[in-house]
Amino acid sequence: MKSFRVDDFIAGWIAGGCSVIVGHPLDTVKTRLQAGKGYKNTLHCILTMYQKESVSGFFKGLSFPLATITLYNSVVFGVFSNSLRFFSQRRHGDERHPPGVLDLALASVMAGLVSVSVGAPVDLVKIRLQMQSQPLLAENLHLAGSGALRTVGIQSQRLYRGPLRCIGAVLQSEGIPGLYRGAGAMILRDVPGYTLYFIPYTLLCDWLNPDGSPSPHPCSIWLAGGLAGSVSWVTATPADVVKSRLQADSAHHRKYRGVLHCITHSYRTEGVRVFFRGTTVNAIRGFPMSATMFLSYELSLKFFRSL
Repeated sequence: MKSFRVDDFIAGWIAGGCSVIVGHPLDTVKTRLQAGKGYKNTLHCILTMYQKESVSGFFKGLSFPLATITLYNSVVFGVFSNSLRFFSQRRHGDERHPPGVLDLALASVMAGLVSVSVGAPVDLVKIRLQMQSQPLLAENLHLAGSGALRTVGIQSQRLYRGPLRCIGAVLQSEGIPGLYRGAGAMILRDVPGYTLYFIPYTLLCDWLNPDGSPSPHPCSIWLAGGLAGSVSWVTATPADVVKSRLQADSAHHRKYRGVLHCITHSYRTEGVRVFFRGTTVNAIRGFPMSATMFLSYELSLKFFRSL
């Protein structure tokens, strides 16, 4: 394909690294709210984590997403941008033709589908590491009595000694399919999520850039990216809750048999409100994380294309 460009992937890789550093602390809070127990709300979760685990608790599992989400975002932005040029070429005869909403939607769907192949294992390992100090892991182990529960509850903090040990443990107990547990829920989250990510970003950039300049002002990029991120993450929260619960589930004693069972069981036991856990933190986290991501991406792309 003549319109294929590698620099989109490289710029996405850089943007992914920047966004992980900015968003990981609140991502840990979001995961604890969605898949953990004992937290009344976002503020209570933050204070409890700080009291019990200090600042380091917010950065649990950072090394793995920092090393891999850069690749994940590289795939997302690379696939989206190249797909967008492909659809513009096919539908309008010119890859530089301003994309319509349908072009943006098709490219977003492509990015969402392809990204799951990389993102599902990354998210699973990240969530398992983030949940290490939670009683959820201890409860999910196959135990013989309450005495064993107390013992494992203490040792659960050391269940995985890093991302590689976590991957090895998952492969040993669940095989390769175990790394893709929750992938179905991730598709339900990412396909509409990226559609509500790239379309608002593009439309907001156009609205904030009425003179039609090919290079929007960095402030416009930052604001459009932040608002698009908040919209996307808020609307994706229900599917994200299901994904987090499936991925935090231990192989030794499955609580959820699949996506549908997780939805019905969560609804019966905790009501409809459970699917909106973490909405506040997703909205707050989504803005700086996405603003940083889009700004880093556009500036990196501008730099590479100026060489």
